[in-house]
Order: sequence, then C-alpha cells, then structure tokens
Amino acid sequence: MAQKVTDLNCKPLPGRLSHLMAPQQHALDKFKKELQTEQVFVEDRIDDATLLRFLRAQKFDVALVKAMIIDCEKWRKELGVDDIVKYIFLDFFEVHQLINLMDKDGRPIYIEQLGKLDFKALYACKMQDRLLKHLVWEYKKFITSHLPAYSTAVGHPVETSCTILDLRDISLSNFYRVKDYIMAASSIGQNHYPKCMGKFYIINAPWLFSGVWMVIKPWLDEVTVAKIAILGKDYKDTLLAQILKENLPKELGGGCTCGKGCSLSDEGPWNEAKWQKIEAEMSNGSAKTA
Repeated sequence: MAQKVTDLNCKPLPGRLSHLMAPQQHALDKFKKELQTEQVFVEDRIDDATLLRFLRAQKFDVALVKAMIIDCEKWRKELGVDDIVKYIFLDFFEVHQLINLMDKDGRPIYIEQLGKLDFKALYACKMQDRLLKHLVWEYKKFITSHLPAYSTAVGHPVETSCTILDLRDISLSNFYRVKDYIMAASSIGQNHYPKCMGKFYIINAPWLFSGVWMVIKPWLDEVTVAKIAILGKDYKDTLLAQILKENLPKELGGGCTCGKGCSLSDEGPWNEAKWQKIEAEMSNGSAKTA
C-alpha cells in the first residue's frame, strides 16, 4: 500500500515506486502484464509495492521473479494462507511480540522470545504447523496494517522490520525443535515475504547454535545473511548501536519499561480505528491479504 510522503527529508531508495530507473519500470510493467495474462495472482491482494519487493529480491530478473511468485502462490494454496485467521496462543507461548518502538533507521521492532514457549503444551499439538501459521498471520498483519500505519505516522515509507530473536532458556532437549522452526521460518520469510527484513539479531545463542547456523546459512541468500547477527550473551552493545537505549526493553539492557511489560505491548499507530478495521476484517477472513 503506497503511503503519502510527508517527511520532506525523505529520499526514496532505488527500486521503489518513486525511484525506478527505466529498465526497472519496464521490468515491473512486463512482470505485471505476464502475471495478469496468466492469472497467477489476486490483483487486489498484490500491489505494485509488493511486486517490487519480489523484483528487488531477484535483481529485476523477470523470469526468476515469475517462478518465485508462482511457487509462492502454490505455497499459499497448500498452506491455506487466505484462510488463516487470528490464532490465540498466549496460553502457552509469547512470541512475535511487537512493541511500539523503532530502531535508529525508523523500523518497527519485533521481539521473539522462544524460551517462553511451553513445550509440554506445544508437543501435545502440531507444534511447528501452528507456529508457522501464527508467523504467517504476523506477516499478514505486518504488511497489511502495521507497515502502512507506521509509514503514515513517520511520514515516509517503512518497508522492513528490526527483529530480535531471543534464545534464552532454550534447553538442550528442546534446541533441535527450535532449530527446525527457525529453518522453516527463514524459508518463509525469504521465499514468500522477501525484502521485509531490515535487521535480525539472534541473541543468547547457545554454543550449539554455531553448528546449526552452518546448516541454515547455505539456504539463505547473501543479502539476507548480511542482515543477521548471531550473538551470545554479550549482545547489549550491538543492539544499542542500532536501537536507542530508551527504545530497547530493560530486560534486554535498555531503558524502556511498559505498563504490561515491553514484550507484551502492542501499542502503536496500527491501533487507530482504520487499521483496526483492517485487522478485524483479516480476523474474520473478509480482507484480501498478502
């Protein structure tokens, strides 16, 4: 969803709607024509900004992007993405938590604390399937309401997030279950929601994770890998280099304290009536979402 730019200091980045070179505009037009001719996607769900995310991911190679989109649409049908509605999981875990803060580049901050998973409860159900569907729900909210709301609030397009994945309190017995989830989640982000990651910090990573990272890394492209920082317990200085102290939760070495706790705060511009209406439509399945 294109947002009106009110920040006079905003300089559009290359490859965006307001900053396309002639070959890039030609690639976008060609891409849209081919996909529309073959009826590959739902036109009112995928806008030009979304198509450009896919194009940038493949360096504007139309053939590669077309294959990527087709694979994505197949994945959407198999997972039932259009039918995913809000999952209530807080009875046994608190992940994908959003706090009303931003990093130094103006990105919204997400915090995922996998150590808070109640693994006993999750083992009783289809753990990874439910977690991944919840992740997809969060991506839908992120693109459909959070990014447009944040863009409107700051006065310029915001397209990516700053995510902190906290592995604190992950036991050895649960570690490989978490590893499988991280691999699957990374694949979803890279292949189906490309160019949404700005910064990604994995903190409190146990020593075993270095071996797991060597398995995950080859599955990711070089640009994605460059955005990921694997940190142990000495993560504070790295986070504070990207996030102001007052915008980092106290429990992670910052100075922010929220009434209900930063990790459960969901305050932000997306709580305005027009964005809540969109999220309500998403919850009952009546909204077209990414």
